[in-house]
Amino acid sequence: MAESGILREGIELYNHDNFTGALTYFLSLPSDADCNIMDLSYYIGLCYTKLGRYDDALLYLEQVVTGAGDGEENKSRILQCRYLLAVIYCKSGRMKLADFELQKLLEINYKPASVYSSLAYVAWENNDVEQCLEYYEKALTEDNKNLTALNGMGYVLANEEKDLTQALMYCKKALSMAPESAACLDSVGWVYFKMGLYTESKSYLEKAYKKDSQNTVIQEHLKIVQRVAD
Repeated sequence: MAESGILREGIELYNHDNFTGALTYFLSLPSDADCNIMDLSYYIGLCYTKLGRYDDALLYLEQVVTGAGDGEENKSRILQCRYLLAVIYCKSGRMKLADFELQKLLEINYKPASVYSSLAYVAWENNDVEQCLEYYEKALTEDNKNLTALNGMGYVLANEEKDLTQALMYCKKALSMAPESAACLDSVGWVYFKMGLYTESKSYLEKAYKKDSQNTVIQEHLKIVQRVAD
């Protein structure tokens, strides 16, 4: 589908990661602008998602999921938006809604590794450790280099003290793929803590904290380790 000319400027801003500029442009268009309303809703939803304004994003992503017509490009967009809805529901604690969207995606085999990883997160938030690990296993069966699944599997194994050697292997592999990731640094640090290697643990957790000092999980992990390491 060729994009309507009036949207092109906003799309260009979006493609250059200027999400605020793109959103401003799209929202400034008059209500009678000569463009496809589903195209506009799609890009506004993406902008809000990128900016972390999830409640606003939901309104537009849901419009695409429920209102877009047939056609291969529309089908692709609907699947993408459904997955984004699931991620947003996870982030905002609406786990039943997240599970519903993810199960729908799984039915049609859409991004199975990512979907299984998200389902694992939902299970973890619901305190179902065994289901969580099962979903991470399925994610890694689909894609043994899936970063989220590697890091998640390692973290859960360590947190539950099920297999610390295996946990470290998973988390180190994830960190090698994303060495600047605060989440991966935190996971490696937490595995070392569970192994009783407090100096190594503190080093990694301090690096994670420098990357993301607002993350409450990282804050708590670092406090715990500092109490025993200092």
